[in-house]
Amino acid sequence: MRKVEIITRPFKLDDVKKALTELGIQGMTVSDVRGFGRQRGHKEVYRGAEYQVDFVPKVKIEVVVAADRVADVVKVVQDAARTNQIGDGKIFVLPVEDVIRIRTGEAGREAI
Repeated sequence: MRKVEIITRPFKLDDVKKALTELGIQGMTVSDVRGFGRQRGHKEVYRGAEYQVDFVPKVKIEVVVAADRVADVVKVVQDAARTNQIGDGKIFVLPVEDVIRIRTGEAGREAI
């Protein structure tokens, strides 16, 4: 099993969610996060004063999938989240040792 973490623009959340749902992904966790990469934040003007915003708002989407589905998940997320501009985000793929569904006690692939 693998955990796929997607960090992307907030307005792309619905597109990514729809793409993952159409792929058959049944569950995901979404968090509002802030950060920066090459984008290095941006400048804003408030009441005539310009100031630097170091952290850019993003969303983090986490899904756990079987290892053989990772390539499909990555592909649909790339297609759904891409704007071809700096700041589109990143996809991280991490190993998952085990998953246990609390309610039933199911473990492994059945618990996803």
